[in-house]
Amino acid sequence: MSDRLQQLLHFLKEDPNDGFLRFALAKEYEKQEDFDNALKFYLELYNAQPDYIGLYLHLGGLYEKLSDSSNAMRIYSEGLVVAKNLNDFHAASELNTAKMNLDTSID
Repeated sequence: MSDRLQQLLHFLKEDPNDGFLRFALAKEYEKQEDFDNALKFYLELYNAQPDYIGLYLHLGGLYEKLSDSSNAMRIYSEGLVVAKNLNDFHAASELNTAKMNLDTSID
């Protein structure tokens, strides 16, 4: 286990409601190709803080890596709704692009 991963886990113990730490842990596990733990932390964040907009692009991308196109499309679509509700046009654009790219690759 990397020092960064240990440090992030320690910080999360101190502040278990910090969404950024869950996101950072998911990204760190994904970087290490530990996709089970990455998915675990993304889903914890998804359930605890569904308005954490950065989650959707990365969780959808992980589902794509795992060859789970249906969940990737679902997450991108849900993220678009959240982005529009938050008036986050940048996130909406990124999610729309990811969704269109996935739709093209499925055909």
